[in-house]
Amino acid sequence: MNKYTAIATSSKGPRVDFSKPAGEEAFCSPDSVQWRIFKNPVALAIGGVAAVLLEFADARIRSGVWDHSVYPTDPIGRSQRTGMVAMIGVYGPKSVARQVIGGVNRMHAKVSGETPSGETYTALDPELLNWVFATAQYGFLTAYDRFVHRLDESEKRRFWQEGRPIADLYGVTELPGSEAEFLAMMEKLAPRFEPHSINLEFLEIIQSGRAAPSVPKFLHRSLARAAVAILPLSVRQRLQLGKEWDMGLRDTLLVKAMGKIADRKMDRHSPAWLAAERLGLAGDTAWRKAVVSPDIG
Repeated sequence: MNKYTAIATSSKGPRVDFSKPAGEEAFCSPDSVQWRIFKNPVALAIGGVAAVLLEFADARIRSGVWDHSVYPTDPIGRSQRTGMVAMIGVYGPKSVARQVIGGVNRMHAKVSGETPSGETYTALDPELLNWVFATAQYGFLTAYDRFVHRLDESEKRRFWQEGRPIADLYGVTELPGSEAEFLAMMEKLAPRFEPHSINLEFLEIIQSGRAAPSVPKFLHRSLARAAVAILPLSVRQRLQLGKEWDMGLRDTLLVKAMGKIADRKMDRHSPAWLAAERLGLAGDTAWRKAVVSPDIG
């Protein structure tokens, strides 16, 4: 079994085979911008870290994750499982995506509590659900655009719009259709954002290289700085992530080189390849430049 054939919503969760059942469609089409971006592990890594920082900026989400998940003891495993659930939404058969995301929703229904300041929260709060999904979309799209391949405005709009069916599975009620709409959503929450030691702890874990020990540590440092670099400046300032997190020229060149290499490397065991074969298409479909289709809506 390769690393992509299974994903658990818990340590003993269901296994998902992206190659079956034959012919069953995913929520995103093979010519989608989502398929192009999610095949790139560098963009997902950078975007995922940025999304967590954006989420942890709000004490309600930070407390919910820290108090009700294995994140404090297994941040890498938890992040990897979250990333794979995102893959299932994009590449997995619709029936499987519904099942797995439904399981995530049932777990979220059990999450509620109080922040250190005494404010109550629940994971199913629409405001928090909307923000968490939007931060992931923003992170993945921005990382790919900044460090892998520039996208035009129509491609960016398509990416946001293509995420709607998956957002619906999570119960998301408001999904930005552009970066400008994302920033408008962010401004409503921004007064809540605050620096916290957990943010720095999280970034130190990313820099440590524990997620991929075979990769040189200096590359992990560059990836962590890249994640900070794509944060909106106002968020970075509120989180007090100073000059020590600036990307140098070496960091920029390394990350862009990694992103472009990853975008060309075809993995026959990846969700993107297996999903294409499930649909009777060439395995390298996601690696081809997507066919430009009319904007949705």
